[in-house]
Amino acid sequence: MGSRELAEPLSPGEATQSGARPADRHGLLKHSREFLDFFWDIAKPEQETRLAATEKLLEYLRGRPKGSEMKYALKRLITGLGVARETARPCYSLALAQLLQSFEDLPLCSILQQIQEQYDLCEVKKTMLRPALFANLFGVLALFQSGRLVKVSVATLQEILPEVLKADLNAILSSPEQLELFLLAQQKVPSKLKKLVGSVNLFSDENVPRLVNVLKMAAASVKKDRKLPAIALDLLRLALKEDKFPRFWKEVVEQGLLKMQFWPASYLCFRLLGAALPLLTKEQLQLVLRGDVIRHYGEHVCTAKLPKQFKFAPEMEDYVGTFLEGCQDDPERQLAVLVAFSSVTNQGLPVAPTFWRVVRFLSPPALRGYVAWLQDMFLQPDLDSLVDFSTNNQKKAQDASLHVPERAVFRLRKWIIFRLVSIVDSLHLEMEEALTAQVARFCLFHAFFVTKKPTSQIPETKQPFSFPLESQAREAASSAFFSLLQTLSTQLKQATDQTRGGQPWTYHLVQFADLLLNHSHNVTTVTPFSAQQRQAWDRMLQTLKELEAHSSEARAAAFQHLLLLVGIHLLKSPAESCDLLGDIQTCIRKSLGEKPRRSRTKAIDPQEPPWVEVLVEILLALLAQPSHLMRQVARSVFGHICSQLTPRALQLILDVLNPETSEDEDHVVVTDDSDERRLKGAEDKSEDGEDNRSSESEEESEGEESEEEERDGDVDQGFREQLMTVLQAGRALGGEDSEDEEELGDEAMMALDQSLASLFAEQKLRVQARRDEKNKLQKEKALRRDFQIRVLDLVEVLVTKQPENALVLELLEPLLSIIRRSLRSSSSKQEQDFLHKTARIFTHHLCRARRYCHDLGERAEALHAQVERLVQQAGRQPDSATALYHFNASLYLLRVLKGSTAEGCVRETREKQKAGTDPSPVPTGPRAASCLDLNLLTRVYSSALSSFLTKRNSPLTVPMFLSLFSRHPVLCKRLLPILVQHVTGPVRPRHQACLLLQKALSLREVRSCFEDPEWKQLMGQVLAKVTENLRVLGEAQTKAEHQQALSSLELLNALFRTCKQEKLTLDLTVLLGVLQGQQQSLQQGAHSTGSSRLHDLYWQAMKTLGVQRPKLEKKGAKEVPSATQSPISKKRKKKGFLPETKKRKKRKSEDGTLAEDGTPAATGRSQPPSMGRKKRNRTKAKVPAQANGMPATKSPAPGTPTLSPSTAAKSPKLQKKSQKPSQVNGAPRPPVEPAGQKQPQKALPEKGVVGKSPLSAPARRKARLSLVSRSPSLLQSGAKKKKAQLRKAGKP
Repeated sequence: MGSRELAEPLSPGEATQSGARPADRHGLLKHSREFLDFFWDIAKPEQETRLAATEKLLEYLRGRPKGSEMKYALKRLITGLGVARETARPCYSLALAQLLQSFEDLPLCSILQQIQEQYDLCEVKKTMLRPALFANLFGVLALFQSGRLVKVSVATLQEILPEVLKADLNAILSSPEQLELFLLAQQKVPSKLKKLVGSVNLFSDENVPRLVNVLKMAAASVKKDRKLPAIALDLLRLALKEDKFPRFWKEVVEQGLLKMQFWPASYLCFRLLGAALPLLTKEQLQLVLRGDVIRHYGEHVCTAKLPKQFKFAPEMEDYVGTFLEGCQDDPERQLAVLVAFSSVTNQGLPVAPTFWRVVRFLSPPALRGYVAWLQDMFLQPDLDSLVDFSTNNQKKAQDASLHVPERAVFRLRKWIIFRLVSIVDSLHLEMEEALTAQVARFCLFHAFFVTKKPTSQIPETKQPFSFPLESQAREAASSAFFSLLQTLSTQLKQATDQTRGGQPWTYHLVQFADLLLNHSHNVTTVTPFSAQQRQAWDRMLQTLKELEAHSSEARAAAFQHLLLLVGIHLLKSPAESCDLLGDIQTCIRKSLGEKPRRSRTKAIDPQEPPWVEVLVEILLALLAQPSHLMRQVARSVFGHICSQLTPRALQLILDVLNPETSEDEDHVVVTDDSDERRLKGAEDKSEDGEDNRSSESEEESEGEESEEEERDGDVDQGFREQLMTVLQAGRALGGEDSEDEEELGDEAMMALDQSLASLFAEQKLRVQARRDEKNKLQKEKALRRDFQIRVLDLVEVLVTKQPENALVLELLEPLLSIIRRSLRSSSSKQEQDFLHKTARIFTHHLCRARRYCHDLGERAEALHAQVERLVQQAGRQPDSATALYHFNASLYLLRVLKGSTAEGCVRETREKQKAGTDPSPVPTGPRAASCLDLNLLTRVYSSALSSFLTKRNSPLTVPMFLSLFSRHPVLCKRLLPILVQHVTGPVRPRHQACLLLQKALSLREVRSCFEDPEWKQLMGQVLAKVTENLRVLGEAQTKAEHQQALSSLELLNALFRTCKQEKLTLDLTVLLGVLQGQQQSLQQGAHSTGSSRLHDLYWQAMKTLGVQRPKLEKKGAKEVPSATQSPISKKRKKKGFLPETKKRKKRKSEDGTLAEDGTPAATGRSQPPSMGRKKRNRTKAKVPAQANGMPATKSPAPGTPTLSPSTAAKSPKLQKKSQKPSQVNGAPRPPVEPAGQKQPQKALPEKGVVGKSPLSAPARRKARLSLVSRSPSLLQSGAKKKKAQLRKAGKP
């Protein structure tokens, strides 16, 4: 076998040229070139291309099943199993499997023989061993994927049956494999099997134990796979075929496998039960679903509660769902299965969950039957029809009340009522309207009404109870009814086609309740109505009729929903809802009957509160109930009345959220301050222990300490005194002469023990009472906090739907008080939720709202005072997080004042001017509408800014003032002088002032407030201050002084950018002199920590002034070798430090010789080596005057801002310091030697030569990079290669 044939199938072109191909290869090409391309497409990585090519190949071969194409296709696919490309092997394997599956006449043995011959592991080369192994693997995989291995032909089975199947029945029943082969032969070749084994009855008495053992082994083999063994399903089918299913199920499954107490065997029974559902008739289902298997399944569901325990319930749910989905046309079997699983109960409580998703597969007839069965079981529970069980722990319990029928009936009824509600909840869109109404009427009737005498007009009265309906069951029905009402109200209230006449479901249920109330001879309420309560009910119905006249208004729909909901609550608690219902009706009539333009603060009767305030009190009372439906209704109604809100109504809401009241209530929770301190200390210790514990012993010791502290806390001084009294009375504690006294006798000791026992028992009761009281107060606190969280819904609705209402401004300080208090004491999750919701409303819905109040009226002066108060509070907060909320509140008020259109502000200003108390001019034009008092606000924010700049631990931050500057640039213009003043102040104010100035001067909003002369004057002032700061540049000794220098340079560069953008002309001569004068001190501190950033900023400013940064030499560089050194030592010292320009020129020289001065020798034409255009331009651009960082005598470099400083001259000192006598400009260069003449090497020129330096700036930069990276540069590697070539050329 050739390696090429193993490695890759031949291409179509190679197929025509290879002599190893069949003799009809030219005929193949003559047939179709497309046929050969199929095999290339099969190996492509795209799945669609592979599948399409495989399908086309099969279609092509179906037309020529006996031709030479089939032989070539098999050979080509088998060759492809061992190709080198790993992605192509599975493709060829899958194509071969499809081919074998489509053409079953192809013998599998011959295909397997071809694979073994072509990829024989004994003959294959060592390099091709791995592809050969994969070829064998994918070949066997193709045979298996074809599916023909299990479709053994009858002839083949007849041939191999005597060899693989033993004639002994004991051997057949010894393993699952032998039994499965026996069942296959019985299905395929029963006559041959009968001749071999004889007549066999697998379900005989003697074979049943063997079958049980075989199934046990099969269950153990699939323990990890968690699937049903095939042998079990085959036996089930055989039992059904031979009509022996009852015997198989009873003796093999229930009495055999189930009795083994082996969980894999039990799971096999459960899986067999689920898989058997589609195969059984209705009678067989009754046998299976009322036996021991399903009872054992119920016990498993009840006991498998731990997280790590295996739970079979989800798998059984899949089995039941598959069955129900597959028999949609057989509602009787669907109903039988669902009723059977609902009848598996644990002391009356079904093990199936109340919310079981399999009901979505029920057909409408089966769903109606299931609902009817649930209702019948609720009314007349048939405990005998249930498959009931008790767990082992329940059997051991000695309490007789756990086993009475009444308890089982209550548990069953409670499950049924919630099951009905969950059906409506999960199938509310698919259920018929009549069925939904039937469930709703059923829940309403049995929750609030009792039948006195049956009547045909009310079908619910015709259903008697076999067990009386106890009060607990009615409470459960009431809870389930309101849950159902929430589902119907939230999900179906807008769907007019779901109810008759387009009315909501609540309306129809109220009508049904009214029908029941009118039949007082037949039906009565559980809590009888008084005359006043019945009148309230009738008035509610009358108000509903009045609301129908206003059905077009959205407010009327919200009122109707509220009225209906409170009306239904009248059935649950008549005494509480009666007065509430009357107040709601009065508010609704006043709301709908008032004129549209009537003032919302004016009432008809001065003694009577407005209807809005009454309705707000009602909504607060409804929010106090733990009902999600009430919460939604309250939000909806408040959204429609918040436009009519009065200050008194808003105050009612704020009283609930009043932080002062909450703090008082918080103090009530803790009875003693010492207890509170001990509790806090214990919490702190436990938290520290959780964070820092390293072993279990530490954890246990901390737990013991906390328990000891808790016990010590429970002991009070009174108990100690009582204990001392008892001990002294028993003479256990004597005086000085106690040693002389005799010991206590037995009777005295017994009396003392009794006294101590009674004393400690009383103390234990007192401690438990205190703990109970403490827990009670904590629960009350949690309820109050939960109520406050629900009341925040009303605040959110107000700021969302009425952001332009002036009452929104009253919410700022109460919300800030909540945030401030919660940030200090938010420990529990409930407190965190309260804080997050308040902060979200304050930040997102209030401060960032796009709409706000534009009509302040007479509130402008009060708002200015509030701004001042908020800014002062922000400066007094302990942290920046709390201060940010107060500062944002002040910015929100500034926006309101700025955008207000109140005429009273201008009138007020004019009156002050006439009185001579306000010298500010009256705004005119577009600014006439603004209510901003700039003088007052400037004073307020100036004080805050000064405090921020001078106070060390100020809670105010830079982003706060930047937000102020960007939103209100007019105030920024007035505050900038303060910043300019602090630029030259102490260290910390200077840094903050420079940072704020740098950010503020770059704001476009701030620039628009200045005229050009004013802006230029401001730039000059800032520049003068910065110049004064820079006189001490480089003298920083502390980190703060270093930070101040950085901020000054950053501000200077920002000034340069601003001047460049606006093309301002400033005199920078003084600044340039200052910067040049500080260069020496800056260089001396070049190695201090953080000096790199300082140098970068310094030279960035110098570059703007036209001074280039000098190229610093590497530290630790070796001295340049002198001319007296030997060539060997010279080479060693200059290794790695030879100038890059010389290496580059050396490579360009023809003969590799150097001139005397170290430069490359000229070529044959005595011309210097050529340089690129960029190199020549850089050489020409170099000016001697810029050698040591001094400004050039020519014009500044392009791109320099037109700051127009005086032309800076080079100082003599710097010139002398930067140059040596041998480095004067214009020094004569040595003559260039002719090419080919080898001259002795001279000393290299020293570094830093002004003018044309042998080491140019880019070359020095590359040299520094190569030295830092500790790796030779590209030029050095090129030079080494050149030397190696020269050495090789010199060898003989």
